[in-house]
Amino acid sequence: MKFSLGLLVLFLGTTLVAAEQDYEGYRIYEVIPSTADQAHLLHKLSLQGYDFISETRLLGHPSRVIVSPGQLEHFQQLVEGEKMTHTLVNSNLGASIAEEFAQRQMQRLLAPITGKGRLSTERYYTHEEIINYIDDLAKRFPRRVFVKTVGWSYEQRVLKTITITNGDGKANKKVIFMDGGFHAREWISPAAVLYVIDQLVEQFEENAHLLKDYDWVILPLVNADGYEHTQTGTLARMWRKTRQPYTSAGQTCYGADPNRNFDFHWNEEGASSNPCADTYAGPKAFSEPETITVRDLMHSLTDRGIMYLTIHSYGNYLLYPWGWTSDLPENWEDLDAVARTGAEAIENATGTVYTYGSSTNVLYIAAGASDDYGYYAGFNVSITMELPGAGSIGFNPPVTRIDEFVTETWIGIRAMAEKVIEMY
Repeated sequence: MKFSLGLLVLFLGTTLVAAEQDYEGYRIYEVIPSTADQAHLLHKLSLQGYDFISETRLLGHPSRVIVSPGQLEHFQQLVEGEKMTHTLVNSNLGASIAEEFAQRQMQRLLAPITGKGRLSTERYYTHEEIINYIDDLAKRFPRRVFVKTVGWSYEQRVLKTITITNGDGKANKKVIFMDGGFHAREWISPAAVLYVIDQLVEQFEENAHLLKDYDWVILPLVNADGYEHTQTGTLARMWRKTRQPYTSAGQTCYGADPNRNFDFHWNEEGASSNPCADTYAGPKAFSEPETITVRDLMHSLTDRGIMYLTIHSYGNYLLYPWGWTSDLPENWEDLDAVARTGAEAIENATGTVYTYGSSTNVLYIAAGASDDYGYYAGFNVSITMELPGAGSIGFNPPVTRIDEFVTETWIGIRAMAEKVIEMY
């Protein structure tokens, strides 16, 4: 979609005024550790209030971190003292977010939608639009598509799954369970999941083999409250957690990290007990209604569930358990084969390189995550797919590139599904 330059400049000016210095002066740095000590130091920073929007323990691989004006002097002294390679990639995060919001609001003003009919890949959708879309699919394809209310968010937004079949009426088929939108700011995640739904439903003839012996159960948006919060204004854009309030030492902070809230090695390394931290594990396991919903879905599918796939961003990774330890599961070779198949399919088709392996050995320890729990709950294969980053922040691929990202992601998902079907 093309915008009038004059209108965009006028609208952008209004948005920048409304921003009231939101994230003004915040910077994003890319940091590349060359030694194990440097990688460990970066991980320590992530636990001390620095917001890493991508992090890896692999030497020679970049991590990206948001640095506030108050953190800047300490950060520069640290990386320069350690002689760590670092590059400034965004000098004013606030201005980047304001520009993104101006473009998004202009697009919605010029081209409003209902969420019904086939969705384009030219925008990011709201929770309501996503729900309207899957409800509409169930009406248009009543023999193959079934929508079910499976839970409610803390702020009482409905959580629905869409079950996609081939319409043959056979019961108790094996299941691929997929979800998106765990972390609020990762808008490309629900967009990628919506494209998978589109391909399985609207492009059924091309993908019928994926539904012959398998049903797909998909929860497009786990963290509905957080996702909606990130769309309310520029200050909220980088929000990651859920929205349930927690009070500690007289201070109220909002939300827990839903991907640290699962009751499998809950609140161990890689999670925080500080309610104000981005990786807050919650006051107890399954404190969040959203993670309870995912848990209950997993257990309801245990006797049929073969693959669990959760979509995140960003970092070009295909990760499997364990996330709580560097040890590997008994069937790690099967997990590795599925992840490798997805990575190779994407690289062969587009040239994009994905790193694959166990979460802890590729990235860092992150206990209490959904992929570990899915494997623990009985899924033979459990994969976290971290999509590539783009845009001025990394979490904000411009709308002009959504199609590129989601079609590439589908290539990998389809290949992994074919491998799972072959193996199981």
